[in-house]
Amino acid sequence: MNRTQVSIDPRSPVAPFEQLRAQIAERARSGALPAGHRLPTVRGLADELGLAPNTVAKAYRALETDGVVETRGRNGTFVAAAGDAAAREAAAAAQEYARRARRLGLDRAAALAAVQAALRAVYTDTDADTDTDTSGR
Repeated sequence: MNRTQVSIDPRSPVAPFEQLRAQIAERARSGALPAGHRLPTVRGLADELGLAPNTVAKAYRALETDGVVETRGRNGTFVAAAGDAAAREAAAAAQEYARRARRLGLDRAAALAAVQAALRAVYTDTDADTDTDTSGR
């Protein structure tokens, strides 16, 4: 285990970059990695985890795109300030989806059904569908 407290399971069917991205994102959301925490360099973390530097770089890029971390040039990569970056990103994606579904001619029920099917495909927990309002309101 390294100072960022992430680990890679080589037997997992999940790609190493995705394991790394998901663990850092979860630790940042939970506060285990506080805002402003400097993450290891790409090379340093790659060495610690036995990964290729490009794998770590890909995870860091995805985290930056998601607003979880910010890169400050040569100063390094830091956990982004808490603020609902993930919620804002999700809301923007939902807005774009709604606009596109309407342009495609889907009614509200069909658009919602497509979202629910996508969520079922991505989320494996059984609670994901229990709080869903399918009334279309």
